Amino acid sequence: MWCLELLLPLLLIINDANCQWNVWIPRDISAMTNSCVVIPCTFMYPSGVRPYRGIHGIWYFGQPYPQLFPPVVYKSRTDVVHESYKGRTKLLGDLHQRNCTLLINHVSTEHSGRYYFRADLGGANMYTYPDFAELKVLDQPSIDIPEEIVSDESLELTCYAPDNCPDMTPEIQWIYTDYLPDPEFSSDYVEESNTAVLSNTLTFTPRPMHNGQLLGCRVYYPNTTLVYERRIFLDIKYAPRSVWVNVSSGVMEGSSVTLHCEVDSNPPPRISWMFADEEVLWDTASNLSLSLDDVTPAQEGIYTCVGDNGYGTMNTSMYLAVKYPPREPVVNDSMTVLEGTSLALHCSTEGSPAPTLTWLKDGELVGTITADKLSVLEIMEITPQGDGQYRCLAENEHGRASSSLNITVEYAPVLLEESKCTVVREGVQCICIATGNPEPTIEFYLPDLNITINETEGRYNFYTHTDGHTSTGMIKLREKGERVDNSGPAVNVHCSISNIYGRESVFLELQQEKKYMMAVIVGTIGGVAVIAFIIAAVRYVGHNNKKENGNPRQDVVLENPALYYSAVKKDKQNLRKKVGEEGDYQPVGSMARLERQELNYAALEFIGARSREGASGRGDDGSSYTEIKAK
Repeated sequence: MWCLELLLPLLLIINDANCQWNVWIPRDISAMTNSCVVIPCTFMYPSGVRPYRGIHGIWYFGQPYPQLFPPVVYKSRTDVVHESYKGRTKLLGDLHQRNCTLLINHVSTEHSGRYYFRADLGGANMYTYPDFAELKVLDQPSIDIPEEIVSDESLELTCYAPDNCPDMTPEIQWIYTDYLPDPEFSSDYVEESNTAVLSNTLTFTPRPMHNGQLLGCRVYYPNTTLVYERRIFLDIKYAPRSVWVNVSSGVMEGSSVTLHCEVDSNPPPRISWMFADEEVLWDTASNLSLSLDDVTPAQEGIYTCVGDNGYGTMNTSMYLAVKYPPREPVVNDSMTVLEGTSLALHCSTEGSPAPTLTWLKDGELVGTITADKLSVLEIMEITPQGDGQYRCLAENEHGRASSSLNITVEYAPVLLEESKCTVVREGVQCICIATGNPEPTIEFYLPDLNITINETEGRYNFYTHTDGHTSTGMIKLREKGERVDNSGPAVNVHCSISNIYGRESVFLELQQEKKYMMAVIVGTIGGVAVIAFIIAAVRYVGHNNKKENGNPRQDVVLENPALYYSAVKKDKQNLRKKVGEEGDYQPVGSMARLERQELNYAALEFIGARSREGASGRGDDGSSYTEIKAK
């Protein structure tokens, strides 16, 4: 033994005399993120090399070749280093003592990789050592887990944390162990190649109930906020004892859903998904997921997961509900019915959840709202007001849909109150308004003349118009009729309305319009004044003619007519306009002629007037007039 003690120094001296460029650094070293790490380093150089201006060193990251410009981790000559290492690195060793130990503070995962040392002795004596230290920066501790964990057999789990930061010593503890039966803990410290690892071992005997349980290892540094955790789930091998699947749920039509099944057993079971007694998916695993894409209502139902590992069989079921908006309702076809018919309108649809069904007519609610797949709207003895569009609206929380039908109600014509005859300036105007479906045909009948007026009769200004189910007919009677007790024209007009369901003839009463009556009164008063003026003028002209011609005076004898209507305009301009208008009566002459000639005659219109024989006439349009002449 003493011989060996004498030999060792001698071997070091010999080795030092013949050494080459060599470095001793740990091949693997680890550290936790945000902590620090010390990379031990000792280097040698040939004994024949003499340092020129001292010994300097450079640490590179990633690769050893300076010509490729690797990131500089540390440089003894200057402070120029890669930006990710600024303020982080420090040389702990003395390069003159051939100690190149490096400290890196606040390491992060981006610092994981290979580190190379380069010795710089001045001049051409620079050398990058090919050996490297590979740093692993961990964000969680590691746990050593056996390949197989068997129920009722002792289990050891070991958690490791690096201890390569001189100013920070970690501590390890196990978490989530409250449910374990009699757990035991033991710590250990291992140092190898100048790197240190701290470990903590958990020992317990697992049971089937511990399968899938959560365990964790926590590493923390006292007096700091640095805490790291690693979590695992126990996989205990045993016969099937439970099968877990998703709870029953509902999904929207067209969406995707995943049904998950986990079987508590060991060895791994054969898991199969069943739907309606049909196997849709199977695999040998501890869990199996059945994915359904673009789900339809046909896929709604019970899904069963079956687990079988040869030691027993277990199964669990779930119900999958598929939600969807109402389908377009199915309703009756559009129809045409006769007034008084009773109807039953049907509306049916599908939806999940069950939709509410509402009947609307022309946008208004009719009937009651039904929460079912079928709704029947009964219409008893339909009336014309029942004509229109009927819409069935189906709604649930996911949407709405509707369908419509049209009901056309046909009925016999009905005369409206607006139908009447009215005295107007041109004579008498009769209006007949009726509604019916099909739209009624309108005719006028004059019983006194035994004349039927319709579209083929053009003598009475017949006019007709149809708007929907309403027809309007109108005639203008230019003939004023015979006087009846000196109170006005006699009008006897019947309106006949008809369609395929009936015909009705109604006598139209004559009504006086207020404006027209006022015109009659004013016209009567004005007419008397005008007549008096004309008589005076005629006599004056006759008197002058008698003086000039020596003719005896000839008086004009007139009957006193019953004046019904007269209107006189004193203004020349208005008179010109009046003469120029189209009318139903004989024009009274040209105003220009009246201005340049003496007044020889005046034509006046008297409705229903009686003239003396030889002193009266009738205009081209049938209007009566009495002519008064002065010679």
